[in-house]
Amino acid sequence: MDFSLIETMRWEPDAGFLRVAQHLRRLSRSADALGFRQPPPDLLKQLEAAVSGEAALRVRLVMTYRGRIEITTTPFTPFPADTVWRVRVAETKLPSDDPLFRHKTSRRELYEAARAEFSPEEADEVLLLNERGELCEGTITNVFVAEANGNLVTPPLTSGLLPGILRAELIRERKAHSQVLRLADIENRRFFVGNSLRGLIAAELVGR
Repeated sequence: MDFSLIETMRWEPDAGFLRVAQHLRRLSRSADALGFRQPPPDLLKQLEAAVSGEAALRVRLVMTYRGRIEITTTPFTPFPADTVWRVRVAETKLPSDDPLFRHKTSRRELYEAARAEFSPEEADEVLLLNERGELCEGTITNVFVAEANGNLVTPPLTSGLLPGILRAELIRERKAHSQVLRLADIENRRFFVGNSLRGLIAAELVGR
């Protein structure tokens, strides 16, 4: 088995790990689904031992097939509240029927191919469609479209995408619900991209 499971989390000096229980549950579910050894019972203690200081950290957890854990941390600076990411759409398609894309793993060739279609100057994030033309996700984010009542709509898992931790939280809190989306649903509409590390980021579709 030549790939690993990955969880990327945010740690803050006052709040600690954001959504850590959800990240560890997803890791355990993915391990079960893909035949990995289950995470060690002291994993939370390992995470807590890896962080310190007075500044926010990006914490990357990698677990191999045999359950070996690697934790790395790097400084994390949140984006200003008025940040707007320029988003483009990839020619690369995400297959809706491949269950591997329901799990966050080191198998990222397809996402890397989509990201490589545009330079960092051309796009802050790149969105992928599936073979039916349905909107799936970004290369590192889920997608959320604002409704008139302030709630958010996000693509369903049946379109083929990673069930992101932030996405799951917003659905659980009834701030978002899932339905099939197409490019027309985000053109000239308010929408966001986001993940558990960065939160929601306002986005605009460019190059269409």
